[in-house]
Amino acid sequence: MTQLVVSVHDVAPATAEHTRRWCADTDALGIPASLLVIPGPWRGASLADEPGYAEVLRGRAVRGDELVMHGWSHQAGPEGSLLRRSVGRMVARGAAEFGALDEVEAADRLMSGRAVLRELGLAARGFTPPGWLASAATNRALRQAGFRYTTSHFGVHDLRTGRLWRGFALSHRPGATGERLGAALVKEWARWRANRGGLVRIALHPDDLDRPGLRDTTLRAIETVLAAGGRAMTYSDVVR
Repeated sequence: MTQLVVSVHDVAPATAEHTRRWCADTDALGIPASLLVIPGPWRGASLADEPGYAEVLRGRAVRGDELVMHGWSHQAGPEGSLLRRSVGRMVARGAAEFGALDEVEAADRLMSGRAVLRELGLAARGFTPPGWLASAATNRALRQAGFRYTTSHFGVHDLRTGRLWRGFALSHRPGATGERLGAALVKEWARWRANRGGLVRIALHPDDLDRPGLRDTTLRAIETVLAAGGRAMTYSDVVR
């Protein structure tokens, strides 16, 4: 069986309109989405500054979407070696917030994020680190905090059992060299993976909507997986 997870990244007050547009697309396709929520300050206001937006997120959860915690501020700091910071800048464009944290630092940010969500009546069982990059200490802190799963570039990790569901995260890099080639690869990889079975992951980012053609390419990729018999679900459904 082919499993399809469509994730909407960088969900925050600053990107409310982008998230609304992506969710309109997933609704039109009749599929759930995993919404990756940034609880801390990012591109301006934090989630706590805009409590009204929590009502929107609660509404999405009622429709069948899942809320996933997506870091705290989505911004990498000075932690870690020069090599690790360089890799984070190259892979995650400076967003690898949890890529080099120790266990105490990671736990503190996880606690802060959960506190904001809890205050707003929201809950997240899973965690996706910004840029899909997390230190080993972060994964220990996640288990200690009681998160059920986390994700990386390469799959979904059950933090209770250690099981890994393999599936590379397909996403665009808007504005980067080779953007058009990358977009074509997203569609073809999704087609190839769907015909082989297993887990297909397609990530939607707010900035994708600002680049001509990326939205259409992504929607065609999703439709290709569904046409091949893929079953759309959330990350929690995969782990469950």
